[in-house]
Parts: sequence; structure tokens; C-alpha cells
Amino acid sequence: MTARHYRQRIFRKYLAISLILCTSWVAGSVTPVLAQSTALPTVPTLNLESYAGKWYEISRLPMWFERRCLGDVSATYTLQPDQTVSVLNACRTAEGVISARGVAVVPNPQNPGQLRVRFAPAWLSFLPFVWGDYWVIDLAPDYSWVVVGGPSREYFWILARTPTLDASITTSLKDKGRALGFSTERMIDVENTGN
Repeated sequence: MTARHYRQRIFRKYLAISLILCTSWVAGSVTPVLAQSTALPTVPTLNLESYAGKWYEISRLPMWFERRCLGDVSATYTLQPDQTVSVLNACRTAEGVISARGVAVVPNPQNPGQLRVRFAPAWLSFLPFVWGDYWVIDLAPDYSWVVVGGPSREYFWILARTPTLDASITTSLKDKGRALGFSTERMIDVENTGN
């Protein structure tokens, strides 16, 4: 390899790293602006110990990362000593059960319902775009159901502690989501067997 080729290779590597860093900086700058410009109320208090445990997905807006899920969709949250929350998402597909592990954090204790979650490896956690909004919009007083979304209005989930939820509650929560600007007419109701 000639010195010229070596310099070109090094230049390309530095260019790629610079582009990644610039992209992450821009993504990190845009996200707070978007969140501020689209007011979405979240719960004023959230007890992470009470929130921990298994939740069943009752209904959701279509998401690319759940496109293969046919049913039995669940999320299990475990509070860690450092107050982060480990996340285990699972669902039944045509090929069997698949799962994804992640971590959630509360970046600002003044807004306990505005969590951020990532499923990317820990070594990428410095990149803002690997984190997604997980905002607790509404929550039953007994933590039996929860509504989760994000300020972009792209994500919207209704979760419950049981595999099914009373239809009147589900309808009411979808109506609330619609009033907040979510396209709830596109929601997919999930079939859970409780497994």
C-alpha cells in the first residue's frame, strides 16, 4: 500500500467518524426542540418500584420494530440499584418468541414520566439518536394499566398488568390519545394468551 492510499484510508475513517459525531450532535439538538414544540403531558409522579414488573401490550400504533409480532407482546421492567430500569421486550412471531433487551433512564427527575430508552449496545449510549422517548402519558392509580407515547406522536402503547384489558378502558385510553394528537385509528389490538 502506498503512502497516498494509506492517507486516503485514514482520511475516509476520520470523515466517517466526523459524520457520525455531527449527525449525533444534530439529532441531539433537534430532539429537545421537537419535544418542546409539541407539548405532551406526562404523569407528574412515577414510582419506578411500583412500575417494575411485567406489562402486556394491549394495543399499539404500528412500529417497524414490532412488525413481526403476532401476539403475546410483553415488556418486563426491572429497577436497578442505580435507578436505571432494565427492559426485556418479547413477542410471539411465526418463527417463535423473540426478545430485545434495553435500558431506560429518567434523565430529569423534575419530569419523572419522561423516560428515555435504548436497545443499542452500552458503548453507543453517548450517541443521542440511540435513545428513544418513552413518556408515561397516563397511569392507573393502582398501576394496572399505562399509556406510553412520545412527543413526536409516532409511538403510542396501551399496556396492562393482565393479558387483556376491559374494552371500555381501552376505548377511553384510545380516545385520550386521539385528543392528544395520536393517530389511534391506526392502532393494532394485540392478542395475548398470557404466556
